[in-house]
Amino acid sequence: MSPESSNETRYLGGKVALVTGASRGIGRAIAEQLARRGAKVACVATTADNCAETVAACNARTEGCVAYGVDVSHTAAVKELCGAIKKELGGLDILVNNAGVTRDGLMLRMPEDDFDRVIAVNLKGAWNFSQAAMRPLMKARGRIINISSVVGVTGNAGQANYAASKAGLIGLTKSLAQELAGRGVCVNAIAPGFIETDMTAGLEADAAAELLKSIPLGRVGRAEEIAATVDFLLGPGGDYITGQTLVIDGGLTL
Repeated sequence: MSPESSNETRYLGGKVALVTGASRGIGRAIAEQLARRGAKVACVATTADNCAETVAACNARTEGCVAYGVDVSHTAAVKELCGAIKKELGGLDILVNNAGVTRDGLMLRMPEDDFDRVIAVNLKGAWNFSQAAMRPLMKARGRIINISSVVGVTGNAGQANYAASKAGLIGLTKSLAQELAGRGVCVNAIAPGFIETDMTAGLEADAAAELLKSIPLGRVGRAEEIAATVDFLLGPGGDYITGQTLVIDGGLTL
């Protein structure tokens, strides 16, 4: 029996996972990892078409993964979507709130809409999905994982809106962990540092060199390493962990 087909490796068989922001980057890596573990994954992005490649990759590893489209900041639409996912996939055991946007700029000149939109997607979006999915998650004694950022821990000039949204996710995580612990639901956050994405790949050589100097391990992280952390929290090793923020940053915040 190959490692990929072993019962231990596919420990999420029969589980349903919902991953927001699943079209690329960290969200796609998480969705693929959960599919590799045997879960049926509801891959959510702004439009279902944006998740077509992710769903194809997931269904190459398991069966029953589906793409969905929604604006995560719209409460009623999220509630309707969660109901549809529960009905179509047969329940909901895992929620990964990963959807996020940036609209960077110094606060002195930041338009109000740039602040509002980042908070609406990054923080309210997680609140919307957590509330809409709460009953099935309680029934399943499931897991919620919120993807925050080291910027939510340290702050960052030019990212007041983004930092506030990601710090808010950490507060949301702690509060939900306290509310849901009695129902057997573990709620945790992951705060990635610099991760290899389209944005970091486009840095000029000098900027990339300066970035690496700030990271003790001397490299940026990979989306797959964040997915592996999600994997750990969902497995037996995460059974007694709740309300925590795992900083995955190569030592950046030391």
